[in-house]
This record gives sequence, C-alpha cells and structure tokens, in this order.
Amino acid sequence: MLKKNLLTVCCFLLYAACLCQVKGLQYYTENAVQNSPLIKEYNNQAISNTIDSLLIRAALKPQVTGSSINSYAPVIKDIGYDGAITNGGNFSALVGINKQLGNKKNLYAQFENIAILNESLRNNISITIQDLKRNIIAQYITTYGDEQQLNFSKEINTLLTREEIILKKLTQGNVYKQVDYLTFLVTLEQQQLSIKQNAIQFKNDVALLNYLSGITDTNAVSLANPAIVINEQTDAVHSIFSKQYTLDSLQLENKKKLADVNYRPKINVYADAGFNSTLAYQPYKNFGTSAGLSLIVPIYDGKQKKLQYRKIDTEEKTRQSKKDFFEHQYNQQTMQLTQQLQATEDLLRDINQQLKYTQSLIDVNGKLLEAGEARITDYILALNNYINGKNLITQNNITRLQIINQLNYRSR
Repeated sequence: MLKKNLLTVCCFLLYAACLCQVKGLQYYTENAVQNSPLIKEYNNQAISNTIDSLLIRAALKPQVTGSSINSYAPVIKDIGYDGAITNGGNFSALVGINKQLGNKKNLYAQFENIAILNESLRNNISITIQDLKRNIIAQYITTYGDEQQLNFSKEINTLLTREEIILKKLTQGNVYKQVDYLTFLVTLEQQQLSIKQNAIQFKNDVALLNYLSGITDTNAVSLANPAIVINEQTDAVHSIFSKQYTLDSLQLENKKKLADVNYRPKINVYADAGFNSTLAYQPYKNFGTSAGLSLIVPIYDGKQKKLQYRKIDTEEKTRQSKKDFFEHQYNQQTMQLTQQLQATEDLLRDINQQLKYTQSLIDVNGKLLEAGEARITDYILALNNYINGKNLITQNNITRLQIINQLNYRSR
C-alpha cells in the first residue's frame, strides 16, 4: 500500500513539474515597469509640462478679444439718471488686441523652469525603475530560495523513501529492531511535512511576486536561476540619486531669475476697433479705432525681492546639507555591503567544504545501513547534519544574492 501511495505521489509531482512554466527574472521586472502606475503618472506629467510650455508661448502672442457693452438709461417726465453721466445709454461692439513687449527674459526663465521639471521627471522615472527592480529582484531571490528549499526537501524525501524500502525488509528479517524502523519512519514523515510546508511558502511568495509585478496569474511556475552579478559601481556624486540634488539647485537658481523678472518694467501695447455710441446723434458715424501703450515700473514693495532671495538661500543650505549627508551615507553603506558580501562568500566556501565530508558520511552510512551494519540513529544524525548544511548554503546564497541586489541598486 505504501509503495502504491509513493508511486502515486511521484507521478503527480512529475505531472505537476511538466505543467510548470519556467519564468525568469526579466519577465517579472519588465512587467513591473510596464504596469507601474507611478511611471505612467510621471510620463503624463511630462506631457502636461510640454503643454504648459505651449500655453506660455500662446500667452505671449497678441491677444485678440471681442467685447460688447450695451446700456439704456431712460428719462421719463424728467425723472431718471443724469444724462451728463449716462448719455442716455451706451452701445459698443469692439475688437481689441493686446501684447506685452520686452518679455524675452521672462519667457526664457519659464522655459528653463519647465526644462528642469522635465529633467527631474526623467530622473524620477529612472529612480522608480531602480526601486521597482530592486523590490522585484529581492522578492524573486526569496521565492527562488523557497523553490530551492522545496526541491532539496524532495530529494531528501526520495532518498529516505528508497532507504525505507530496504530498511523495512531488513527489519522483517530481524536485522534491525522494530523501534529503529519506527524511528526512521518518523524522520520520513517529518520530511514529508517539510515538503508541504515548503510548497505552501513557495506558492505564497510566488503570489506576492506576481502582485508586486502587476501580474494576474495563478498557474504553477518554476523560477530560473537569477544569475545576477555585481555591476560596475557608481560613486555617490554621479548616481541618479545625487542628480536630484543638482536639479534642485538649478531649480532654486531659476527661482531667483523668475523673481528678477517680476521686477522688470512691463510694457503693453493695445488697440481696438469697432462701434461705440450713445445713439444720441448720427450713430452711423460712431465707428472708429483707438490705440495706446501702458507702462508699469516697480518702485517699492517692502523689500519683497530681498526676502525672496533670503528664502531661496535658506532652501539652498538645506539642499546642500541633505546632499552632503546622502553622499556620506551612500559611501558608508556601499562599503558595508561590500564587506558583508565578502564575509558571506567566505562562509559559503567553508560550509561547502564541510558539506563534502557530511555527504561522504551519509554515503558510507547509507551503504552500511543497507548491509545491516550501521545504527539507524547514526544515519539519521548524519542526515540531519547534511540537511542543516544544505539549508545553510541555501540561506547564505540567498543572502549573497540579496547583497548583490542592494549593490546593483546603487550602480546607476
């Protein structure tokens, strides 16, 4: 009965493995970037900024408007508004044109502001992509580790199942005691429970990986080796994270330019043409035109410009302080991650070396067990040491990949 159940389980696992789709890291990162609402929002903001620049250009062109003002003030039996004020009424239909002159510096300052905003958006998109990739890769590595753990549990289960068949025959032949056989069965059942637990963890982490990537998929998958390597590192000054501080500095300088523009004299020319009459005398002759010029010169506003400069200088000090702190933290964290990576790789070499001896011990105990010359407890002890060693390798390999992921996050 046990053989039949094991055969059924093996067939099911083989069938499930055939149905699994193998998906790699690139599949998830590409979907995450494509489905990101934040990146779409930044792209839409860039389009909106382009429209703003067109609006600025349109506002500087001559503005043509049409207007019509019509009023009638009757005087009945000498009762009514004073005719000297109302002229009895006013009827007009005019087309006016207005244009501001000497506005090039204001125009350039506004265009420069939009250009800086668009550059900030492009930098934000780059940072967002880096953030997405870091989070997706981190979850992918964790999920890949779950699958490695699951596959290893299945390998141990296959090994124990094979030994169980041999051990059962030896127990029936009184080579081993019944209590030793039952101890072995407990170990086998614990391993089968580990498979179930690992399978649940793997399924949950795959679901979370799909969620973070914006993917709707409940099919079984198998993950390819992430195979990530360390990219060439970028220093703090030239990273995309530091670039935002440079753009902020340009933004503050542009604020000063816009403040200066507001204190320049403003000249407007205007003209209109149309019909303007009280209809009191020969209204058909009241078609005409007019033109004029207006000048606004700032004289005194309570030193607002000086206060604006002080405010901008304070913002610049804050920006510089944040930039200095960022560069210090960036370099320190990069150094720490590099040291952690080296320590983890050294530990992995030591564990792999020890695991070779543990593997040899299992092989020897397995042969002695099949020959009825080894104690089952010794075999189980050696097996547990081997499992612990493999688990340590998996955990530290995942840690190593996570550290590389953190370093690569800083490589742009």
